[in-house]
Amino acid sequence: MRIGELAAETGTTTRALRLYEAEGLLASDRGPNGYRDYPAGAALRVRNIRELLSLGFTIADVRWFTRYLDQELPPAFADGGSCATAMRVAGERLADLRARIDALTRLHDVLAARMG
Repeated sequence: MRIGELAAETGTTTRALRLYEAEGLLASDRGPNGYRDYPAGAALRVRNIRELLSLGFTIADVRWFTRYLDQELPPAFADGGSCATAMRVAGERLADLRARIDALTRLHDVLAARMG
């Protein structure tokens, strides 16, 4: 599958796919013409990368989930012991999100109070 086809199938851009490849999250073969050719499972991998990014993970965080990117992600993360680092990273992201929500709530309350 060529890069444009993969981008269309996954609802992303070719630029994002090149970034995922440069970051080691996605691999392709190169044809004699230099075009990227992605394997059949690349679409699932890209969708999983995008889902993790949408949950607040960074590209560096997603690397901890590499072994899970080629299968359907579970609806809930479970700490089965084999993914302790990934669970730690997920816990850190959750704490970051809570801190940001708390900060935004404080800003909201101050602004709302000033508006009467």
